[in-house]
Amino acid sequence: MPTDLPPAFWIAWWGVFGLIVGSFLNVCIHRLPREGQSVWHPRRSHCPKCGHQITWRENLPVLSWVLQRGRCASCAWRIPWRYPLVEALTALLFALAAWRATVGAPDGQGDWALVPVWSLVLAGLVVATFVDFDFFEIPDEVSIGGMVVAPVASLLVPALHAETWVAQRFSEGAEVDRVGALLGCVAGMLVGGGMLLAIGKVGSRLFGRDAMGFGDVKLLAAGGGFVGPGGAAAAMMIGAILASVVGLLNLVRFTCFSRQRARARGATKSFGRSLQSGRIAARYIPFGPYLGIGIGIVLLDWNHVLRLLRLLLQG
Repeated sequence: MPTDLPPAFWIAWWGVFGLIVGSFLNVCIHRLPREGQSVWHPRRSHCPKCGHQITWRENLPVLSWVLQRGRCASCAWRIPWRYPLVEALTALLFALAAWRATVGAPDGQGDWALVPVWSLVLAGLVVATFVDFDFFEIPDEVSIGGMVVAPVASLLVPALHAETWVAQRFSEGAEVDRVGALLGCVAGMLVGGGMLLAIGKVGSRLFGRDAMGFGDVKLLAAGGGFVGPGGAAAAMMIGAILASVVGLLNLVRFTCFSRQRARARGATKSFGRSLQSGRIAARYIPFGPYLGIGIGIVLLDWNHVLRLLRLLLQG
């Protein structure tokens, strides 16, 4: 820990810092996918409906949304629930990163240097997730930016790849050194991006259409730079399982909706036709959010993921 203050203080402090960062992430989520806007332009946050410039009192994370009852102070436009959700989620993730890297470290020996790196990755995953949900795209600022930052972070904080077998193999001594961490980072990016790129090519040939967005490829390449090749494979597996479950639930939901709509019109629609409608509607789900969850899980709890995979393989 940086000082003699109790760990709970720093975990709580980092969570509050996450609230502030979450407010900035809302700006990124709103502006990055829109033409003519960026994080720095326009300079002041404003209401998308009336253009009212938001004052500091109206920009307090979560609190302002609650006090204003979820509406703009100028035009009463209903502020989406995403804003307080992103702020609260970022605070929770930052506090979890601080706890996991210190008090919750598997060996009991925490490393505070991991906290800002993990928090930066988690912040990028939050932006990628919500943008992908709304626009079916992942900002290059997150994916390509992650690929640029990953090697630098690996050199500065070699402990980032303490569990990466490539880093362990090519490090001199018992602990992972900078060279080993950098090699683990590069291997993770190559394996992460290469796996999805290969799957996308095969899927395109089998189904005759794009089976994988290139944004997902870049996102897993960036994530692999932080979790290594084995972590990238595990993240892809977790993301694929989650996306499959959500896709199946959407299939059921859209099939039921199709039959209900047919009954409301007084028409008859066979279950097969309803199922086909459900399959078409449920086919298009963004993969980035579930891939991001996989990367986040592996990033914060890699040891537990390894144990779970070993149990599944042995069983």
